[in-house]
Amino acid sequence: MATLRFEFRPPGELAAVPFVDDVALTELIDRFELAAGMSPAGDAYGGLSLRAFEGTPTEHFHGQADGATPLLGCSCGDWGCWPLLARITVTGDEVVWDAFAQPHRPKRDYRGFGPFRFARAQYDAAVLRLDSA
Repeated sequence: MATLRFEFRPPGELAAVPFVDDVALTELIDRFELAAGMSPAGDAYGGLSLRAFEGTPTEHFHGQADGATPLLGCSCGDWGCWPLLARITVTGDEVVWDAFAQPHRPKRDYRGFGPFRFARAQYDAAVLRLDSA
């Protein structure tokens, strides 16, 4: 299982970047999109501003009803500008991120990206730290 943690980027700001096994999700998606020849790609994504959450980060990172949860926003800070979406599935023991999508480029194929599987207890502890930020 992968591990999850969050860092605020840039430091001191309230934009949370997820890290999967100590690698920023922004870096993982940049590598994938560049290797797949997608354009635009590279340095397009940024963290999610904690001020933009509807509800708590815990509610957000337990998934949206429509299956499309923003994990990253645009590098400009706007969630709607260039988000990376994923389906988040929460069970008693694990949380899975899969079915990644870029809504502004619906023909992009992200089937080779992920899935990322997290132990539920470790995942919930990481997300809970955002609730207290």
